[in-house]
Parts: sequence; C-alpha cells; structure tokens
Amino acid sequence: MLALLSKGGTALLGWLTGGTLDRILDSVDHKVDNETERERIKADIIKTHMQAQASLLVSRTWWFQLFFVIPLGIWFAAVVADSLFHFTWNVAALPPPLDTWAGWIVSSLFLVDGGKAIIGRFR
Repeated sequence: MLALLSKGGTALLGWLTGGTLDRILDSVDHKVDNETERERIKADIIKTHMQAQASLLVSRTWWFQLFFVIPLGIWFAAVVADSLFHFTWNVAALPPPLDTWAGWIVSSLFLVDGGKAIIGRFR
C-alpha cells in the first residue's frame, strides 16, 4: 500500500512539475543502490523543489504583477485594439493620478526585472 501511495505521489509531482522532478527521481533510482540512501536523496530533492515553488508563490513580485500589471496590460490591449481596428468600444483613459502611477509601475517593474537579470549574470 505504501509503495502504491509513493508511486501515486511521484506521478502527481511529475504531472505538476512537467516531468522534470520525475526524471531526477528516476536518475536517483538508477544510480543509488542502497534503498535507504535512495529514499533520503529523493526526500531532499522533493523538499528543495517544494521550497523553491513556495518561495516563488510568496514573492512580492509575483503578487504585484498579478494585481497591477495584468489589469494595465488588459487596458492597454483594449486601447490598442480599439485604435487599430476601430471598434466601438470607446475605451476610457485612466484618470489623471492613475495614468502617471501606471507609467511608474510598469517602468519600475522593467527596471527591477532588468536589474535582477543583470545582477544574476554577474553572480
């Protein structure tokens, strides 16, 4: 029963991670002979992977982009589509303080993400 649950959990993790974690765990199965050591290594790999996923979900940038950049992107796409294809949507402009803030938000995200990429290359 435990083996069945283990295989089901491994299959679920493989489905959620696109198969990357599954391939790593298969490599551990083929290379490590000691069963206890194999299970310890697998547990460490899964723990590290889950910690990376959790840190991504709680990072400030991800939530910030979700709540601010996506609505701005939808609004901008509507303005562009309305302008190019002459729909009768009549998309309203953002009110005076929000238009300035929207520019700052999008600019700061590009600067932050660009800075992270540059710093990441020097590390």
